[in-house]
Amino acid sequence: MTMKTFRRRLGDRGEDVACKYLSQRGLSIIERNWTAGHLELDIVALAADGLHFVEVKSRTAPLSADPLENVTAYKRQKLVRAARVYLARRPCGDAEIFFDIVTVVFDGEDVNVHYYPRAFIPIYL
Repeated sequence: MTMKTFRRRLGDRGEDVACKYLSQRGLSIIERNWTAGHLELDIVALAADGLHFVEVKSRTAPLSADPLENVTAYKRQKLVRAARVYLARRPCGDAEIFFDIVTVVFDGEDVNVHYYPRAFIPIYL
């Protein structure tokens, strides 16, 4: 298996886990792997408080750094750009907009999930 294939499979597994985790907490998954050109949103979910754009970071143990650290300023800018395009194509009215992060770490048979709701607030949307 190539490294690219391994990463894609790991990412898919992590997104499966994240979707299940979010659904169990009352969020409805309305999009997964939504793309527009080079922009991507891992998960778009609807909850009672608004619309959540969720970035998922999946890793295997042992870790060299917290997966949360991989959501850099540049990545956050890309997420905001993707969200703007998404909202232009699928207006959501007056719904509140949130940017969340889910980290998934696979450690043998153990799976550790951390959810960071409202992980960052963009300067503009």
